[in-house]
Parts: sequence; C-alpha cells; structure tokens
Amino acid sequence: MAFLFNKFQEAVKTLAKNPMFARDPRHLQFEADVNRLFLYTSYYRLGENAEEKDAEEIIDLAGKASVAEQQNQVQENVHYQLTHMCRAMDGILHPDVTNDPSKDPSETHSYSRRSGLSFAIGGAASANKQSAAIPATRPITRAELSNKFRDHFGYTLDIRPSGIPHKDAGQGLFLSGEANVGAVLAIYPGVIYSPAYYRYIPGYPRIDACNNYLITRYDGTIIDAKPWSLGGETRELWDGSYLVDHNAVPPKGSENNSDRVWRMLSKPLEKNMRENFGEVLERRNPLAFGHFANHPPKGSSPNVMICPYDFPLSEKNMRVYIPNITFGGEEPIKMKRFGSFYFKSGSSDNQAGDSLVLKTLVLVSTRSIRDEELFLNYRYSNSKRRPEWYSPVDEEEDKRRWS
Repeated sequence: MAFLFNKFQEAVKTLAKNPMFARDPRHLQFEADVNRLFLYTSYYRLGENAEEKDAEEIIDLAGKASVAEQQNQVQENVHYQLTHMCRAMDGILHPDVTNDPSKDPSETHSYSRRSGLSFAIGGAASANKQSAAIPATRPITRAELSNKFRDHFGYTLDIRPSGIPHKDAGQGLFLSGEANVGAVLAIYPGVIYSPAYYRYIPGYPRIDACNNYLITRYDGTIIDAKPWSLGGETRELWDGSYLVDHNAVPPKGSENNSDRVWRMLSKPLEKNMRENFGEVLERRNPLAFGHFANHPPKGSSPNVMICPYDFPLSEKNMRVYIPNITFGGEEPIKMKRFGSFYFKSGSSDNQAGDSLVLKTLVLVSTRSIRDEELFLNYRYSNSKRRPEWYSPVDEEEDKRRWS
C-alpha cells in the first residue's frame, strides 16, 4: 500500500498543473482541491487489498474525468464512509434494535421535528412531549462512545492542549489511533448559514471579530461551530442557540479602529418566529470536533484538508449523527447576487424527487496518521491583516482561494 500511496502523491502534484482546469484563480483552486479529494478518498476506498492496476485506473480517471464527475465521486466516497460510521454508532447506542431483524431500523429514528411555532408558544408541556419522541439510547458517556468508536475503526478524536508553541494555540484536535490517507476523520459541526441569512450570524457584519469557529465553503455557505462547543452527553433537540454579547470585546490585538466602530454601530438581525428551528442530534458524536483543528505551525504541514459534503436529508437513519442544522430551516432558497451582496428571491422550485441536502464539511486525511495532532491549512486571505501566529502553508493557494 505504501508504494501505491506514493503513486497517488505524485499524481496529486502532477494533476494540479493540468491545463484542463479553469483559469480563473479561485475556481482553479477549487478544482485542484476536488482533484486531490478524488484521489485521496478513492485511494481509501480501494482498501488494503488494492492492486496496482486499480490505483492506476483511478489516477487515469483523475486526469480525464470532469470536475463535476470527480466531485460526485468524492461525495459518494465520503457518504460511503459516513454510512458505515453511523451504522456502527447505531449498533453501539441501539444494540437491541439493530440486532433484531424483525424491527425496521428506520422506526428507531421516527420522531416529529419541533416546529418554529412550538418553540415560540409551546411551553413546558410541548417540550416534554417532544422529549418523549426522542428515541431512547444506551446511557453511555461521550467518552465511552468515543472509545467504542475506536474499537470499530481504529481511531477516535481527543481534545487537549495543542502542541503548537504559541500562547494563542489553545486547545488542539488529536487523532488517537491510526487512520489511512483519505479517511474521514471529523465533521465540522454547528449552524449552517446560506448567503440568504448572513445578516443573522452573531456579530454581523464583522462576524469573525469575536468568533474563531467560523468556516466558509467555496459556495459561500458559512458554518458557525461556536454554539456546538464540545457537544454534550445526550441525544437531544438542538436549536443552535447560545448566548451572544454583540458588544463583546475581541481578544487583544485582533481589533482595529474600523472593527471597533462596526461593533458599536452594528447588530445582527435576530430570529423571529419563522426562523426558529431545531433537530434531534446525537450530541455525544465522536466525530463532531472539526472546529478544534489548528493551523500548522511554521515548518509543519497540514495532515487533513477540508472536504465539502452535501448530506442528503433523505438518509433519515443517519440524520441524527450529522451535527449540523440549517438556519431558517431546510427549504432551499433562490438567491440573486449583486456584486458582493446576496438577496433572497423567494423559495426554490424544488422538483419532485429532488433531494434536499445539508451543506456540511468534513476533514479528510492527506496521509497516514498515527497518534498525532491534526493540522488544517486555514488559508487566510493575504489581502487582510493576519494573526501573528499564522504562517502560510502556500501563499499561492491563499491568493487563489480568495481571489
């Protein structure tokens, strides 16, 4: 397998320069990332018994298949891994049901979602009724579930002080165990904001002034992991709420005069009754820690990379293990863009049979990892002031990402 991996690594370097890719810098970087993810996740899916001809076929496809085709394959590869992980967690948390062939597994997750109206006027009685609809699980702790997950897959995640020698490093994300290249190691949890709802992000318009747990997909979707924090110890109805002080003072040195003025004069829109939402989620999820991955220190390289993953909401058995909710609900929204601004233009005409998705992110390993801290290239824009601890991994990639 080491020989095959070396072939894949060489293919990653070569194909990134392929003239078939777009010339627009931002789209070029997007396509290069898709190409890398196609190679890494396909390599993982080959398994330990892969033959050289299988690897060569994938490398050949990476040079010929369109970006859209590769993107679809990446989605399938990631979904394949997550399906097995969700089934394993079901087996841990619902052992009696999963071992009973007479019961339909989908019935285990049959619950009614709490409506926005019930959030506004439901009161304690409504909340108690909803609690009764949450399926019972084994009363094990988050740590116990994490250990059992490791027994199944050979690795799990730990949160502990980062090994980066910098005072602002804080907590780090560590892999406990061993994972191969192309493995899905973590999910980026939290509240998903489409461009239609940017103005509801806490701290808007300077949303990153007091929040280090925001991340943006290429399509403009923003995920705020701050309300998820470390998860919890139960399966519960989660609405992504957390107390926000819109006048909170950012860390020393992170705010200039312009930021200070915006903070004093601006305030994000607040949810009204129609924007309330919630979903029953497994808060003990051992994968829901993608937001704790640090940027690599100078002289180090990232060992994971971001992978956009559109989770199909038709997969109801898996939904409880996807640690995200969409702000404003899961109805698709039509958007129009004028310059740098997005505007809602009504509901999307979702055709019958079209599958709604959650626009999430996962972290995928870019090499074999064993008992290490996970590092993710943050790719901060070089057109703005960056933190003193930030050391670019690849300046050209940063430029292309934000061009």
